[in-house]
Amino acid sequence: MKKYLLFLVAFVLYYPVHASDSTAVILEKLNEALKNKQHYVQIKEERILNFKRIKSDALTQEQEYNYNKTLFTEYQKFNSDSAIFYVKKNLKIAEELQNQTFIDIANLQLVTLYSSSGKYRESETILKSIDKNKLSKSLLPMYFIAYREFYEHYAANSYNIKYVEQIEKYRDSLLTVLDPKGLQFQITKIQKNIYRKELVTAQKKLMVLLRGIDENHAQYAMITYLLGSIYEDTHQLELQKKYYALSATADLKNANKDNASLQELAAVFYEMGDVDMAYKLTQSAIEDALYCNVQFRTLLMSEVYSIINTVYLEKEAKRKTELQLYLLCISLLSVFLIIAVIYVYKQMKKVSRIRGELYETSQKLAELNKDITETNKQLQERNSQLSESNHVKEEYIAHFFNLCSAYINKLENYRVILNKKATAKQFDEIYKMLKSTTLVDKELEELYKNFDIIFLNLYPTFVKDFNDLLVKEEQIVVKQGELLNTELRIFALIRLGITDSVKIAAFLRYSLSTIYNYRTRARNKAAVSRNDLEEMVMKIGLISLKVK
Repeated sequence: MKKYLLFLVAFVLYYPVHASDSTAVILEKLNEALKNKQHYVQIKEERILNFKRIKSDALTQEQEYNYNKTLFTEYQKFNSDSAIFYVKKNLKIAEELQNQTFIDIANLQLVTLYSSSGKYRESETILKSIDKNKLSKSLLPMYFIAYREFYEHYAANSYNIKYVEQIEKYRDSLLTVLDPKGLQFQITKIQKNIYRKELVTAQKKLMVLLRGIDENHAQYAMITYLLGSIYEDTHQLELQKKYYALSATADLKNANKDNASLQELAAVFYEMGDVDMAYKLTQSAIEDALYCNVQFRTLLMSEVYSIINTVYLEKEAKRKTELQLYLLCISLLSVFLIIAVIYVYKQMKKVSRIRGELYETSQKLAELNKDITETNKQLQERNSQLSESNHVKEEYIAHFFNLCSAYINKLENYRVILNKKATAKQFDEIYKMLKSTTLVDKELEELYKNFDIIFLNLYPTFVKDFNDLLVKEEQIVVKQGELLNTELRIFALIRLGITDSVKIAAFLRYSLSTIYNYRTRARNKAAVSRNDLEEMVMKIGLISLKVK
């Protein structure tokens, strides 16, 4: 209990060091790295190809040995078959040079490559052929690493507790020959702490290392992987996922095909129920193991892959069934949609036809409305004319009776005067009165004056309206004391409906030719069409009469 309490305190203290990136951001970077996986491989291949191009034919055997050793380093975690090829070339060169150190280095490199490729017997044979006591001190770390990795690879194929004990034995031996200040020593020591379940101590040490190392460093993937394994032992899935994801991203960017992070992360996602991501990571891990020919990784992945693949295939089968169901539903919906479209199309055609009929009907109604409007207009004009005619008749009837009464009185007075003169036998006076035209002229003048008064009472704006129909220079100016002159009276009679020149001439006591001349001269002075003048004169005063 105390141990886990200390671990919790250490976690709180050291976790914020790499908490700047959330798990979501880290997983996003991982997905981006998976997407660009082939691109990182191409970068690695181009770097190797460029290195191969600089090889010179004039290299000494020792120079060629170092050249091949560099290529081995490049291929070691990338393609084990190519790495073996260059180590074998170095072994041949070393034997030709009879350089035991070179021979031992090549053999120790082959041990690890053979064991990772599943060639355990070949690997063990080489290890047994090496005399540890004859190795130079600088090669002892390499010797103990080769033995440790041999048992790690073999244990993956055939697990036995004694192999695990051998792993720890050679790890302890390795710690005795490594530089205590070196990074390799610290990582090996932390691995020992993890094996002994000293998880708090291991976690603290890893956090210290993580703070001081760049993510592009070769050991960054190992440090984050170990952190992930600690959180796996303490069942902290989110932190486990985070650090395995950091490790896997680093391996992908470095084109490291011999990696454990992807398969561990796949197991995490499977445990969390994300089968799609687990399958994606498992596929990537198996592709890397096959590409690099790391057989023990393939063996480790086989059980996990079998489980994940089975669940994934079941899920895909379920998806396929659902997809088929969706397709069936979509097909049915498509049929209904087609039927609906056909129905709507027919309805649209029907509506279009009805619209056409309605349009034609509306056009006919518009024409009928137009005819009705025109008829109403004509009726209004006729009503106006009738109203005017009635008004004129009323006015004239009243004046007619007044005039008749006045003329009767005048005739009576005239008879009385003649009677008196006849009684007095004043025949000369009677003859003189009968011969004189003064009375007639006076009565005509009175008649015209009464006509003017009555007419202008009916049409007070007649003079102005008539002048508006004439050009400005020819407009009529009535003399002082006059209401109408002869020309205006002619057109006043026309306005009253007396258009016959004979009747006009008789009324005004002029010859027929004089009346014709007046009418022709007025038409020639018209500002409007000369043929329309008298028709427009007939319309003078209609608006005012409507208002009344």
